[in-house]
Amino acid sequence: MRTWTVPDQRGRTALVTGANGGLGLHVARELARAGARVLLACRDPRRGAAALERLRAELGPAVDAELVELDVADLSSVRRAAAEVAERAPVLDVLVNNAGIMATPRWTTPDGFEGQLATNHLGHFALTGLLLPALLAAPRPRVVSVASVAHWFGRLNRSDLMHERRYSPWPVYGQSKLANLLFARELQQRAARTRLLSLAAHPGISTTELFSVGPRMSGSRVWKVVQERGVAVIGQPPERGALSLLRAATDPGARGGEYFGPDGPLGFRGAPHRARAMPWARDARSARWLWQRSVELTGVDHAALQG
Repeated sequence: MRTWTVPDQRGRTALVTGANGGLGLHVARELARAGARVLLACRDPRRGAAALERLRAELGPAVDAELVELDVADLSSVRRAAAEVAERAPVLDVLVNNAGIMATPRWTTPDGFEGQLATNHLGHFALTGLLLPALLAAPRPRVVSVASVAHWFGRLNRSDLMHERRYSPWPVYGQSKLANLLFARELQQRAARTRLLSLAAHPGISTTELFSVGPRMSGSRVWKVVQERGVAVIGQPPERGALSLLRAATDPGARGGEYFGPDGPLGFRGAPHRARAMPWARDARSARWLWQRSVELTGVDHAALQG
């Protein structure tokens, strides 16, 4: 079975958001196994502590891993976490923007933003900008944005980005995943004169709890069972889905702007390879528009890229 073996990561520091479970925990584990110092950024301290104990049980008590409390849906939390990371890790080699939610009923964040766009894109946009000084202090820094095949049906709703007038969970999720790819593209364009590499990756269809959250929030037990069983048939376990993220984070031959995903039919499962995003995810005008709108919404301007 083809796979991806993480090269030696000793001497490198990585931050993984959403690292308390699913893809994020597997990414954190394999980076730590390869020798990296790993910061597990988790919203729930209790679940984060459990994830850290799991890593220590699997890799040994000397594993170089620690927790950072972070709720990417809350910009005040993002700012606190970024300040803490900058103090604890003034040189950051890898940032994996993994935390996310999928197809939930509409909800708003403490900042008044639509929940899926805030969690999947705006929080990570702000976090990346705030961590740029630490990233640019590293010799070969890279940022990995975790996207999805759902960007296929994603479209930017420029007139109603927060979907206040009309909301449908799956199209809004698609928009947020399209935003991840547009952000990754524009970040690479703006970082072209620096050492920073911006890459994207998707896990295919991965059997994580992500598929249960939306139905659970909407109170649909039937839809929860249908989704979970369907994913089990066409998808792959999270340790396989995480390989595309790990390749984007560690492949020494990766180039800025590349996108990794499974090589099987429709990209649902398989070994990580260089994937191709849909044309609307590579549109320069849309990427610039989203970047500027994200600056306005978050107040984070990524000024370090202009230095």
